[in-house]
Amino acid sequence: MKYTQKREKNTLKITFKASLDEWNKFDQRAYEQSKGKYSLPGFRKGHVPKHILESHYGRGLFLEDALYMCAQEYYSEFLDKNKDVMPVARPSIDEKSFKLDDKGLTFAVVVAVRPLFTLGQYKGLTVQHTQPQEVSDEDVDTELKQLQQKSARYLEVTDRPVQQGDQLKIDYCGKVDGVAFEGGTAKDQTLTIGSHAFIEGFEEQLVGFNPGETRDIQVTFPADYHAENLQGKQAVFTVTVNSITKCELPDIDDEFACDVSDFNTLDELKADIRRSKAEQYAKDAQREDENKILDLVVSNTEIDIPPEMIDEQVSQYIEDFEYQLRGSGLTLENFLSYSKQTEQQLRDEYRPRAEKAVHSRLVFEEIVKQEGITADPAKVEEKIRKYAQDIGVEYDEFKGQLQQGDMYYFENQAVTEALIELLKRENKVD
Repeated sequence: MKYTQKREKNTLKITFKASLDEWNKFDQRAYEQSKGKYSLPGFRKGHVPKHILESHYGRGLFLEDALYMCAQEYYSEFLDKNKDVMPVARPSIDEKSFKLDDKGLTFAVVVAVRPLFTLGQYKGLTVQHTQPQEVSDEDVDTELKQLQQKSARYLEVTDRPVQQGDQLKIDYCGKVDGVAFEGGTAKDQTLTIGSHAFIEGFEEQLVGFNPGETRDIQVTFPADYHAENLQGKQAVFTVTVNSITKCELPDIDDEFACDVSDFNTLDELKADIRRSKAEQYAKDAQREDENKILDLVVSNTEIDIPPEMIDEQVSQYIEDFEYQLRGSGLTLENFLSYSKQTEQQLRDEYRPRAEKAVHSRLVFEEIVKQEGITADPAKVEEKIRKYAQDIGVEYDEFKGQLQQGDMYYFENQAVTEALIELLKRENKVD
């Protein structure tokens, strides 16, 4: 095998040359792999000689398979010998470059590769300090109401009809023109009156129902409802209220403070909430300062990013989104139908984010390379111990189960942390 390579921007073209003897080996290998598919009169299936098959079907019968095998093997050898070449997509054969004669074979492989670029300034920069948000009375009240909600008691109601704020268990069956529709029937469904979880008018008509009562209610689906067959349609729901539960909230007073905390008075609890929120806002401001430094460092470096890299990142976002949807019992097809968009439109939405992510990753990887940043073994061990503790597994047991890919995750975390510390150290927040 001989080869030459030529790079134009982010595309590498590798031209391979093979002698006729080398090519014949691939041609014979393609025949051996495919001969079992062919049969001709006078021969058992899979035992027709190569030259007879070619005379019957044409000289190029095995050419495509042989070329694929040759390209795959030569390209792999090329990468082994050229470790600095970093493909970012699958290669393709340049069909126009193909030439086969009595001297041998010539063909070219084209592949998108990692871009070459020069780092911009990433030291000696200055960003403006982010002032922490001030803690307001509303912040404190919100925290108290959350604690109040956690301390709520839910009591079953049997002596009165449904009121606003009640939590119900209901059965329902919805029909349009007397015919039940998909997704319109449920048993023992939980619904809080006032949550607006159902279409407009549904919850409001349940007010006044008595426990165990069954009634018909009529609603109209919105014109932009996610199921097109129901848009603007009138529906009748037969609803049975199985049970009514009311929520009792404790008064927010000194007794409440004793119940939900280690403090004796409400004023002490409020002061602690205010202190905790101030710490949170200070950390938020610190993270914002870090993000400003990182964004400035990235923006100082221009990179011509291959579209293939961005496409791959978009695909990763789509895959992650599909995983989240599955956790909610949905598919990507369901989501696209509900949101009235195509997968391409969704990919287009992710594209700016993906471009920024790839740009940032390339810049940070280059800084790590130039600065010689490596994973501190002690930091890696620290992160493994913390992770094991967070998931409630003994350290030795967890460490013994780690694969190489798992170790790379923790090592990458340690490297990223060291990179951020370097950039914070070498730049100024004013």
